[in-house]
Amino acid sequence: MEIIKGGVTAAKGFEAASTAAGIKYTDRTDMAMIYSQVPCEAAGTFTTNVVKAAPVKWDRQVVDSGKKVQAVIVNSGIANACTGAEGFGYCKDTADAAAEALGIDAEGVLIGSTGVIGKQMPMDKLTAGIQVLAGKKNDSLENGTEAAKAIMTTDTCEKELAVTIEAGGKTVTIGGMAKGSGMIHPNMCTMLAFITTDAVITKEALQKALSEDIKDTYNMISVDGDTSTNDTVLLLANGMAENEVISYGTAAYEDFKTALHTINEYLAKKIAGDGEGATALFEAKVVGAESVEQARVLAKAIVCSNLTKAAIAGHDANWGRILCAMGYSGAQFDPEKVDLFFESKAGRIQIASDGTAVDYSEEEATKILSEAEVTAVADVKAGTFTATAWGCDLTHGYIDINADYRS
Repeated sequence: MEIIKGGVTAAKGFEAASTAAGIKYTDRTDMAMIYSQVPCEAAGTFTTNVVKAAPVKWDRQVVDSGKKVQAVIVNSGIANACTGAEGFGYCKDTADAAAEALGIDAEGVLIGSTGVIGKQMPMDKLTAGIQVLAGKKNDSLENGTEAAKAIMTTDTCEKELAVTIEAGGKTVTIGGMAKGSGMIHPNMCTMLAFITTDAVITKEALQKALSEDIKDTYNMISVDGDTSTNDTVLLLANGMAENEVISYGTAAYEDFKTALHTINEYLAKKIAGDGEGATALFEAKVVGAESVEQARVLAKAIVCSNLTKAAIAGHDANWGRILCAMGYSGAQFDPEKVDLFFESKAGRIQIASDGTAVDYSEEEATKILSEAEVTAVADVKAGTFTATAWGCDLTHGYIDINADYRS
């Protein structure tokens, strides 16, 4: 596997475009299109929030139908959530407008929305934007990057990655882009992520690869504990690599899944580290667990603890907050066996042994916690399983952004 430059346009046959449609923002792009030159197999995972945005309902309907997909239309101003039958109708109108502009089947159009909840879509601006996107789309890496920028809301940077693997003597490419900064606490996938590949792969294998991988990537991140109404991950495969078909359970499937994991983990970590107001990526690694599930629950509890996140913001080795979070996680473990460590590129330090403090240097701990990426390691000494979760520190910036998000 090789990491290469690019995102959603890195794979053969995929094009992208972006435009400033004025849906919410007045000084930046806010619409993006992903287009495949040929119809694609499609897989998806969606929010577990009972309150589901109209595009989530639309996309699930398309993915579950088994129909081939050829385009994705995304806006970053209005979520189209809590908008009733009218909002769902606007999804159909969006698909119809894209189908007309691109000369494709409306049933093969997926939709992504993010932004303010409760507002109806300004369809005049959206349909005008689709016409512009259709005219601007191409397969350049630059257009892929600009599309990644267009789907941002409070994000501070675009998030994209691409990799290649060999499959039956053919080069297969997988590329992806994502957005996410606040309302991040997925329990199925992520905020918005779009992944493209030119692999020839069965729909079953495509869906299983995505569904299996989210457990250790997007489901292991948290910024603020709020599960979005719009969380969506879409994975499209157009088969233009012309490799031998990848089926579930084969060696080629495992290679594809490993490459997909690289994309998903990278995007998940970028989302966590770009949390609203964040100054540091906070990673929690649980080792020595008796099961993977125990490790996942404990790691996620650590990165979700607001007290721990605040301590990370203050570069304070307040390790008791970590043990406290593990204690209320619901996972059973022996707290008197837990060893705790902090590490970053500045070094590694042990701060607790068998559940009690060790004689460590506060100055050294502060130095380690002052880096842009910080890891807390908890060894529960109960087995051989591990899990990693990602979050960010909690600063005053989070309140500054969310106190007047609609304005």
